[in-house]
Amino acid sequence: MAIEAGDFRTGLTLLIDGDPWVVLDFMHVKPGKGAAILKTKMKNLKTGSTQERNFNASTKFEPAEILRKTVQYSYNAGETYCFMDMETFEQFELDEQKIGFNKYFLVEGNEATIIFFEGQVLSISVPEKVELEVVETTPAVKNASMTATKDAVTNTGLKLRVPMFIEQGEKIIVFSADGKYSSRA
Repeated sequence: MAIEAGDFRTGLTLLIDGDPWVVLDFMHVKPGKGAAILKTKMKNLKTGSTQERNFNASTKFEPAEILRKTVQYSYNAGETYCFMDMETFEQFELDEQKIGFNKYFLVEGNEATIIFFEGQVLSISVPEKVELEVVETTPAVKNASMTATKDAVTNTGLKLRVPMFIEQGEKIIVFSADGKYSSRA
């Protein structure tokens, strides 16, 4: 079933030139003359590149059949990360390049989602917020401002800024989108 550009919505996945793309943002524009156009910001799910593209509102596209599987992170061996499908117990191995920045938010036993297109792994997504343990930080400075922060390193190797009251060994909640401190766990 074809999808018209005029029916776009955020998160829609479609095939363009044989590659799967996801619509990140879109805006209908009606110029003074001629047909309406659709200005879009799209991401190629194979390459990870982002492009701004314009389409005639009546242009048709085929939907991309994207499969998402919830998996459990098991362990990593060097640059290889191992996951298990909790329904079929099938094992998946992904290299560090496919994992990218998400490697800092993978904790053994936690769930993640692997995204497939035509049997090929495109990427992995992790929960929006992840609980991590602070393994290295400096002691708190007395009488510091309430907004003062200090450097810290988590059990996954993520380096971030945390409030002065956070101590080594504490569990914290971190945003996986940007690696910033959210709260104590």
